[in-house]
Amino acid sequence: MKIKNILVSLVAILALAAGCNQIEPDHYLNEVKVSSSFVSLSMDGGSSTITVDATDSWTIPTMPNWLSISPASGGAGTTTVTFSAAKTLDGRTTTVALNCGGKTQNINVIQGLAVVSPATCAEVIAGPDSKTYLVTGVVTAIANDQYGNWYLNDGTGEVYIYGTVNNSGAYPKDSGGWGKSPFDFSVGDEVTVQGPKTTYNGTVELVDVSVVKVNKSLIKIDEIDPEDAVMPIEGGNFTVKLNNKGTGVYVDIPANAQSWLSISSISGNTVVFKVAPNEGGDRNTKLVFKTKSGGKDYSTEQTLAQKGAIVQCSVADFLAAPVGDTQYRLTGVITSVANASYGNVYIRDWSGEVYVYGIGAKGDFQTLGLKPGDIVTLVGKRGEYKGAAQMTGGQHESHITVTEITIAEFLTKPDDKNTYYMVTGTITDLLDNQGRTNVYGNLHMTDGTNELYVYGCYPGYGATGDNRKNFIANAGIQVGDQLTMIGYKDTYNGLIELCGGIYFSHTPAN
Repeated sequence: MKIKNILVSLVAILALAAGCNQIEPDHYLNEVKVSSSFVSLSMDGGSSTITVDATDSWTIPTMPNWLSISPASGGAGTTTVTFSAAKTLDGRTTTVALNCGGKTQNINVIQGLAVVSPATCAEVIAGPDSKTYLVTGVVTAIANDQYGNWYLNDGTGEVYIYGTVNNSGAYPKDSGGWGKSPFDFSVGDEVTVQGPKTTYNGTVELVDVSVVKVNKSLIKIDEIDPEDAVMPIEGGNFTVKLNNKGTGVYVDIPANAQSWLSISSISGNTVVFKVAPNEGGDRNTKLVFKTKSGGKDYSTEQTLAQKGAIVQCSVADFLAAPVGDTQYRLTGVITSVANASYGNVYIRDWSGEVYVYGIGAKGDFQTLGLKPGDIVTLVGKRGEYKGAAQMTGGQHESHITVTEITIAEFLTKPDDKNTYYMVTGTITDLLDNQGRTNVYGNLHMTDGTNELYVYGCYPGYGATGDNRKNFIANAGIQVGDQLTMIGYKDTYNGLIELCGGIYFSHTPAN
């Protein structure tokens, strides 16, 4: 046996001996005797055996899922019992109870040493999943104060903490809320945590960590003006008053905000920023305030936002925009509904189609009575999910209800440029009302009995000028195809027309 293995075994035995005094098992029972009340297993996995001498039937009713005991029950006489465990990255211990004749014999099981050495965030990121780490770093952001989700950075890297628990395994929401021990820490504080690593969708996480130690930051934010940290479009001054017990105040302004945000003055622990007028969409940044003491850096942070104009654009321009907080206004036709409860839909205008991840709050979509074919105006941000563009936080501004009817019904409706209908028919020709070919999609269609003249078939809502031309040819639409259009009823020289024609769908004749 290698010397280091002998030392590990000796330490393990001493640890178990200490645990034995706390548990106070009955080593010398008349009903049952074990050859050893301590079982030691290798970190690399393996088995170890003891003998059980019993005067009656016996059982070991419970054991952790990492430990296998065979057999876990027996009768009077001598039985060889095998304890087995797979390889582990961390040391672990447990105590199992052997019941016989109304008495209990405790058996302590140890695999390796349950000692976790300090590690850096870089070592966590590079290390294997399922291993338990002890890490010290600074809290850079708190994502969820109900379950204790936050970010920890030690200068070598950043790790996401997915869940923080107290000694009873309870989250902050079950333990009196954030700010109650051991959750009494905030951005800028230095915290030591311990927990197992996992990787979820590429994000390195420590899960359900326990807090070992908290060193409060020497710099905190006492007061800000304006209180909501949201500046108006026209800009102005943003003031931050700090409670600083360190030496000096240092401020970091991110590069993406340096074009519109600058430091106006620093007087003692008060910092005044100058915010420029905003000619674009909503924007925000995160300001970091630092101080020094005893050779160590301490920090705190403050998010600053500024309102911007709502950018009205086409779907194509929206898709080309970067992900961010800018608000965009889109108008288009609902082409399909992915989730009616949350209002997840696809909308299309003349330039393209985009996925909207939710219109308002849950149930708003149904309350509004929206459906495919309706023309909606939404305001939201450019988001992305797994590389696919989408509108997030979509808020309903207005909509035009579109009623689906037959050609026969459409012909009986009054002329009204503000009432839109969806009509389906088979194309009989691609000619205008004077029998001429055209680039605007003037055509005739029928339901088999009634004929309807369509004054323009355009690629989608909002098409103007040259964007109205040649859609029929570009889409490969031909005579005999079944075409669904959206438009209003009008009459010209006695001829009933479907005007403002918005293409919805078509089915080829073949």
